Amino acid sequence: MLLCVDIGNTNTVLAVFEDDKLVHSWRIRTDPHATADELGLTFRALLDGDGVDLTGIALSSTVPQQGAEVAKMAKRYYPDAKLVTMGPGVKSGVRLLIDNPREAGPDRIANTHAAFHLFGGPCITVDFGTSTNIDVISEHGDFLGGAFAPGIEISIDALASRAANLLKIPLVKPRSVIGKNTVECLQSGMVYGTAAQVDGLVRRITAELGAEPTAVVATGGLASVVAEQCETITNFEPNLTLHGLRMIWHRNV
Repeated sequence: MLLCVDIGNTNTVLAVFEDDKLVHSWRIRTDPHATADELGLTFRALLDGDGVDLTGIALSSTVPQQGAEVAKMAKRYYPDAKLVTMGPGVKSGVRLLIDNPREAGPDRIANTHAAFHLFGGPCITVDFGTSTNIDVISEHGDFLGGAFAPGIEISIDALASRAANLLKIPLVKPRSVIGKNTVECLQSGMVYGTAAQVDGLVRRITAELGAEPTAVVATGGLASVVAEQCETITNFEPNLTLHGLRMIWHRNV
């Protein structure tokens, strides 16, 4: 079985694949200070509990220190599993048509690869995570660039820290756009405001592309809250990055 690990700034998502079928998945908090041995105990607790026998590991990390520790853990605790770490030298099958290809995060490359192979091109991905990342894929599967915006949780934390009377709120859809209390007003701004921001950017990107995308694909930990409020999103694939890692692992073994 293949273990795919996507380390983000807030959460780390793991999934085990048997061929192209996802059979187990977990979401844990990213701890940039965790050591290889601490990570080994965590991974063993998750994987051994389900009797998973690993033959390969695909790793993507936007937290360099944590990525290095997971790679060290993989070699120490799973020495027989072929490790492929997203980075220079890995064959992703994605041409990076941007000013500085080194700036493209490994998760964005994995999303590009998966979106193109699952939905064709041109297409757009919207990754709702620590930041909201909108990425654009050409009709040939090339990575064209995109747009970043502060993620929903970052925005909520910023408001709570800067406004004395505003508290951190549960991130759910309010009963109406017109909030009747402070919590609902914040929820409306966060949920519907983010949806409007995404729709506006997607429409501008589509106009600049000069072609309708085959799909606008939502993914990421917060996508389930906002995606259904977006008029431009056509597909929801919560494990897009992990599928991309799976596909890229197979290209490199």
